Amino acid sequence: MTAIEPGQIYRSCDPRGGPRIRIKSYRPGDARAHVVDARDGKRFRQILVTALHATVTTRDGQPRRTGYVLEQR
Repeated sequence: MTAIEPGQIYRSCDPRGGPRIRIKSYRPGDARAHVVDARDGKRFRQILVTALHATVTTRDGQPRRTGYVLEQR
């Protein structure tokens, strides 16, 4: 997995679309990261880091349907 860093942008893996989020803060080892909407920097919330993925496919090569995938650093 790629290291989670403030400023990274993730997009939803939901096939119907969903929000893009930006990492606001994260301490290595924490179970949650603080995020905001990537577009306007509003809607502060916490999400589990297990929902953040580096690739759009699973280990089996299937497309991810849940969580968020890294879009840019």
